[in-house]
Amino acid sequence: MSEPQFKKIVIFGVGLIGGSFALALRKANAAGEIVGFGRSVQTLQQAQQLGIIDRIGADVAAEVCDADMVLLATPVAQMADIFACIAPHLGMHTLVTDGGSTKSDVVSYARAHLGGKVGQFVPAHPIAGAEQSGPAAALENLYQGKRVVLTPLPENSAASVARVHELWELCGAVVGELTPQQHDEVFAAVSHLPHLLSFTLVHDLAQRDNRDLLLSFAASGFRDFTRIAASSPEMWRDICMANRDALLREVKQYADELYVVYQALENNDSAKLEEIFRLSSEVRGNWRQQ
Repeated sequence: MSEPQFKKIVIFGVGLIGGSFALALRKANAAGEIVGFGRSVQTLQQAQQLGIIDRIGADVAAEVCDADMVLLATPVAQMADIFACIAPHLGMHTLVTDGGSTKSDVVSYARAHLGGKVGQFVPAHPIAGAEQSGPAAALENLYQGKRVVLTPLPENSAASVARVHELWELCGAVVGELTPQQHDEVFAAVSHLPHLLSFTLVHDLAQRDNRDLLLSFAASGFRDFTRIAASSPEMWRDICMANRDALLREVKQYADELYVVYQALENNDSAKLEEIFRLSSEVRGNWRQQ
């Protein structure tokens, strides 16, 4: 059997994103050893029992100094502290990537704490996930056929970007690139706003006196629209705050669009409603077929 492409990988956060990353690399025989760090000893022990990691890391300095790759798979608000922790100990050839859903803030953290080693960090965002969290939710095929967006920095060498590109492809992902700003603007519209709307609708119903009655009649439409409201509150709090400016613009634009619908209803303007629904149906139908 040939040598694995990555002899040692260190993962901070061994839940859905980090755990699936580890399992995918194991499936591809691409990782020699996987070491895990996290906030919870219980979670790390579970990840080891499930075969996600080989060892629980005890000493950050000792583990990252000779690692081929370090993945930050924690909520984005924790990444600044992790960068500060690993910065003094990164080996010359150790690369760092992440799985954060926002990029401008993570890049800012990296610049602040990695200093002259920032070129060793190649930001990434895997467009894959589920409502469940923790090591038990990890799947070896989570990234299969899914997109991963890299947002390379000017300081990154072509070889470093290619190496991280290879890493995510080994997980089965289809890899593309955007700038950090482009990334945050795009995902404010197509990911962060939908999550915000889903959480908001469920929160609205949850506060009503007849909540139980309403939910007892909710069916597939409500289930499909609100599925993502079962996602991690901590993670989505961090994402919304990290991408606040772009998300504020999207919320304002959506509110304006919602008011157009409100006016059409108020004015009994069935033609306007049908116009809106028809365009939406066509675009959604064409997207689903891609």
